[in-house]
Amino acid sequence: MQLRERESELASLGADVLVVTFESPPIARAYVAETGLPWPIVVDADRSLYRAYGMEAARWRDLIGPRVIWLYLKLILRGGRVRMPTGDTHQLGGDVIVDPQGIVRLHHVANGPAGRPQIETLLAIIRGR
Repeated sequence: MQLRERESELASLGADVLVVTFESPPIARAYVAETGLPWPIVVDADRSLYRAYGMEAARWRDLIGPRVIWLYLKLILRGGRVRMPTGDTHQLGGDVIVDPQGIVRLHHVANGPAGRPQIETLLAIIRGR
């Protein structure tokens, strides 16, 4: 399940989502147009935010291992489309949850495309459980 499928639940919890990318503004705009991304997107061209949260470079085995193949296979079986990467495939991403008081409640650095927390985990943290 994708986070977008829980968009209404996030809104009911008062959660704001911000997407951060290192891609160029034209690529970010094309992504928003192609996917209909409902949340704001910010371009971190110099990757200072990525570095501040410890999101550095992934290892090759994290990029092409069995977990990643399984992730893409599930996407295809659900009718999704695998997008060819346009930028630095080694750049790690992650998830950060900051509460209204500015306290970081979750700081998760992915170890590759398949290394993300479950959506239920994110929602439980937002709910304060």
